[in-house]
Amino acid sequence: MLRTLSLPALAVLIAAASPARAEDMPRPAPPSAAPSLGSDTLKPGKPAVKPYLAEAATPDAVQILPPPPAHDAPLDKADRAAFATTRALKGSPRWEIAADDVAEGAAAVLENFACVLGTRIDQARVPAVINLLERARLDLARATRGPKVHYRRLRPFVGNEAPICVQRTQALADSFSYPSGHATQGWAYALILAALVPEKATVILVRGRAYGESRVVCGVHWLSDVVAGRLTGTSVFAALMGDPTFRADLEKARAELRGALAGAGPAPDPAICTREAEALRAPPLEF
Repeated sequence: MLRTLSLPALAVLIAAASPARAEDMPRPAPPSAAPSLGSDTLKPGKPAVKPYLAEAATPDAVQILPPPPAHDAPLDKADRAAFATTRALKGSPRWEIAADDVAEGAAAVLENFACVLGTRIDQARVPAVINLLERARLDLARATRGPKVHYRRLRPFVGNEAPICVQRTQALADSFSYPSGHATQGWAYALILAALVPEKATVILVRGRAYGESRVVCGVHWLSDVVAGRLTGTSVFAALMGDPTFRADLEKARAELRGALAGAGPAPDPAICTREAEALRAPPLEF
């Protein structure tokens, strides 16, 4: 049963935010953007490895997902309400997290999950983890491509001047919104990390959920795009778990990541982790 959009926590965040002060202060630079899907993360000049799944084995998200909400349907109105309400978060700590979450790819997500993992992980020390995530990323990109092209849904900032947390570009405006590729990748990566470190599964999955919701806060995706991204990411993860090569790489990555977490690596910035923990206490965005 559909419910009226309930965003009680946003009101608390908005009230607590000090936009003028936050905007006057220099923002920390977000992690570097990930290299293209066709290049290796550690050696950008080297072609990336192939996806785990054959094209025929990749879940068909066009068939799995419902279509995006029709114009003026209840979910469409809820999408628009979420977009309008979250514009007031500009300059708040939650807005800054959303800006940091723009970076994608294995290295960027490991950095964004550093607070819940308890350690900043040097990607050069975990090649098996990077390989696992980057190969899976190719499967995730293939799964989202079909519905994006099929539905050709416009992003929420197109046709208005509402603030977004990234620079407006024609390329971004011309790309399609449903499902969210970031939410798909962030949720699938959270599922993989939870499988690697199951004792931290809850905090990892909370962060994975918030990573997707950052796209709504950022103003570049509708909430239903993010929900569809989580379903797409879950579908791909399920298919990957049936692939023997993926499972073998998962075991290699498990041992490697546990070693990195036990190796007393550099701790994440306490100020960033405090900001993140306070923001993540808010309930999920919901319809």
